Amino acid sequence: MIILKNCFYLHSPEVDDPTAGWDILLDGGRITRIAREIQPDAEGRPEDSRQPTGEVIDCSRHVVVPGFVNTHHHFYQTLTRNLPAGQNAKLFDWLVYHYPIWANLDEDAVRISTQLACAELLKTGCTCTTDHHYLYPDSFGGDLAGIQFDAASELGIRFSPSRGSMSRGQSQGGLPPDSVVQDEESILKDSQRVVETYHDPDPYAMRKVTLAPCSPFSVTPDLMKESARLARALGVRLHTHLAETADEDDYCLQTLGRRPLAIMEEWGFIGPDVSYAHGVFFSDDELRVLADTGTGVSHCPSSNMRLGSGIARVSEMISMGVPVALGVDGSASNDTSDMLAEMRNALLLQRVKYGADTITARDIMALATESGAAMLNFPRTGSIKNGWTADIAAFDVHKLEYAGALSDPLAALLFAGINHQADHTIVNGQVVVRHGELQTIDEETLTVAANRAAAGLLADR
Repeated sequence: MIILKNCFYLHSPEVDDPTAGWDILLDGGRITRIAREIQPDAEGRPEDSRQPTGEVIDCSRHVVVPGFVNTHHHFYQTLTRNLPAGQNAKLFDWLVYHYPIWANLDEDAVRISTQLACAELLKTGCTCTTDHHYLYPDSFGGDLAGIQFDAASELGIRFSPSRGSMSRGQSQGGLPPDSVVQDEESILKDSQRVVETYHDPDPYAMRKVTLAPCSPFSVTPDLMKESARLARALGVRLHTHLAETADEDDYCLQTLGRRPLAIMEEWGFIGPDVSYAHGVFFSDDELRVLADTGTGVSHCPSSNMRLGSGIARVSEMISMGVPVALGVDGSASNDTSDMLAEMRNALLLQRVKYGADTITARDIMALATESGAAMLNFPRTGSIKNGWTADIAAFDVHKLEYAGALSDPLAALLFAGINHQADHTIVNGQVVVRHGELQTIDEETLTVAANRAAAGLLADR
């Protein structure tokens, strides 16, 4: 048991006054009580249902929020951040440069990059994440999904990776080299294996699986169609990149004769069980299609700015009822796995396009919590409610960088601050970040290992 004691500010729909000094009782991986003055029994035994025993964490300095949910990422890219030749490139040129480097990925690089991405996310208050791994080099021989699940479990994060895929290499008119794509039969066979081995449909699950062909320009039509059929037969979600750049529009029109969303409609890759990463270049009519079909969009503002891709029409999507959540995207096109920074950028970027009154800090908080959890199919995650998962982030706002900002403590997390790290991050009732430090892995050891793995990927460049 854990008691979060005397919260300075509690972001929960179950309290009327968020500043009233609420306590939260966590037990068995769930939130079991929200009340004032929950006291541990002095002898270590509960005297009654309101007198639990357990660890007490003082939150009198903290804004306490649901753990954030990251709906789009590429963990392996943490090892190729900030490469000079990719710093100023647009998406297609950026991909063409990086593909030969990523072709050197091995089992150790996948494990370390997964640990690194999860570590960064946890330290910035993210408790649940996906990963879109779509690149399988010819030389890779291990169980990639198994390696990732083991690494994520070691760090303690709630994890719903996608079994990604690419089947259209350069010899078939695609962008990636043939050495990192797979044939359709192998992809579908392994996709089914991964779902049957690792997916847990329980609402409180720590692990789920999504199927995610990479994009219209790296996947054959049959693979996209069959992946959608297989996912629905197995009861899992679907994900892909879509409408990220103007170049993608041009490519789809030239090679497939239709805009990206029309292609997805034809291939059956649309609906309430589908989310698209980016969605920058949807037209008015296409936004209505998304709203009518309940198809979601994972908004990745930092990556879109970094690559100069454009500004997604998120404010309009929200007003039309399109499901929207947030993703940090690949660490080679964002260069961090900083979830709170992603939230701040989402807030500010929409205001660049639509004005200062278009979207609020609380709107963004909703995208990063309950909307993200719904997109990844964790129906009891993303809010601080009785009976929901004990996934919580606590930020100490009684520090210099928040001084003068506490008239609205929740919004202060997005508008103020110079350090996006959570003081405490709790996943499934376990403290995985305590006073800003990871509890499940040694940070210095991981840093050294990640730098060594990154250098290994670049050895042949």
